[in-house]
Amino acid sequence: MTQLDFYTILPLTVLTVWACVLLLADLFIPKDRKGITAFLSALGLAVTLGLTITQVGHENTGFNNMVVVDGFAAFINILLLASGLLGIALAYGYIKRMGLERGEYYILMLFSIVGMMLMAQASDLIIVFLALELLSIPLYVLAAFARPNLQSEEAGVKYFLLGAFSTGFVVYGIALIYGATGTTSLSGIFFAASNGTSSLLLTIGAALLLVGFGFKVAAVPFHMWTPDVYQGSPTAVTAFMSSGAKIAGFAALLRVFATAFPSIAVDITPILWVLAALTMIVGNISAISQTNIKRMLAYSSIAHAGYILMAFVPYGNKEVLPISIAAGLFYLVSYAVTNFGAWSVVIALEKAEGKGLEISDFAGLARKYPALAIAMTVFMLSFIGFPPTLGLVGKFYLFRAVIAGGYTGLAIIGGMTSLVSAYYYLRVVVNMYMHEGDPTIESEEWLNFTIATTAIVTVALSFVPQWLFVMASTAVLRLF
Repeated sequence: MTQLDFYTILPLTVLTVWACVLLLADLFIPKDRKGITAFLSALGLAVTLGLTITQVGHENTGFNNMVVVDGFAAFINILLLASGLLGIALAYGYIKRMGLERGEYYILMLFSIVGMMLMAQASDLIIVFLALELLSIPLYVLAAFARPNLQSEEAGVKYFLLGAFSTGFVVYGIALIYGATGTTSLSGIFFAASNGTSSLLLTIGAALLLVGFGFKVAAVPFHMWTPDVYQGSPTAVTAFMSSGAKIAGFAALLRVFATAFPSIAVDITPILWVLAALTMIVGNISAISQTNIKRMLAYSSIAHAGYILMAFVPYGNKEVLPISIAAGLFYLVSYAVTNFGAWSVVIALEKAEGKGLEISDFAGLARKYPALAIAMTVFMLSFIGFPPTLGLVGKFYLFRAVIAGGYTGLAIIGGMTSLVSAYYYLRVVVNMYMHEGDPTIESEEWLNFTIATTAIVTVALSFVPQWLFVMASTAVLRLF
């Protein structure tokens, strides 16, 4: 291993070593003081975040071009590490309250984040597969973390079985691509395809990869696991999973397809168009009938996967694609911030044994806890794409890029489904402000901090979004 190889994976190495040491140190931390483990986990993420920031502006490859450091990887990794810090803030009080306070919770989060970061840096399909497994296996355990709660155990088993099934598609796709091109390197696949490699085998392999990534980001028709897993998992796990796994999945999807498969854009674009349209339609329509807030937000997550997929539909247009992918990265930031905020409010209202999770349980929140109701209103409006929120700006950039790519019909579907989503998002707001109720909340310092921070960022960034979009645009330049 050369010094350049080491530099390329320095943040990953630090976080992995930190997690391993913390796993041993946690054995000596008393059961009633697991907050120390949470603090040390957050410290590890902060140190890794600092190292990642120092890599901004640098472009290097390591391990024979299998791992890369560039603007795209740095952008995604910063977002993932910030999500990890928010995930720890949400979980700190929640797992105490629910009787789940075990130190391995935070350590599993760290290992999953390592896998997510590796997904963003992978420039070889073998590394993509290893990263996919590294991020997924800790999430399987976290989904079942509330044992012996049957719903949580069922969520873990469902996620594991369907995750293993989708991994099979990824491995088979990699095998077909290797058979077609003789390499698993993304750049090698691109050159082989550009030199007239059989496109049928390559297209089938790429389609199978798309199935695997589609499962990870919860795109239709690979979404069926999402509502049950989101509902059964501990809510703090659901919040982290719904953001982190989606960010990593889209990072891999964008890098792999933008780098390796431009030659088959004509074949893949119609598939992406249909996936994006179906995901938006099914996610939003299915959410209408939900009465449980966790299931509603699960279908909301599916719908937003469709919006992000829109960013990649102008696949064959080399002029529009960089702007479109930048819009997708911007929307990922918008979704992550809003999503963590919404789940924070859900955690504040949740009681033991899954109580407090019906939409009707939000009744009277505005009268009793007006600040919390205002924050939840901000998050719901941002999900819709209503001003003045970051969600509106994100959808504006997405729709503009899709229209510029010549897919006005898809933009119309996105606009119409956004109107549909207003029904179930505003139902939460109506319950808070117009229905009588007597909700009680759990006021926790770090939870309150997360709610306030995400609400302020959701509104404030909507007034000055240009710098973030410029950062996203700069990040995608290396992909082309």
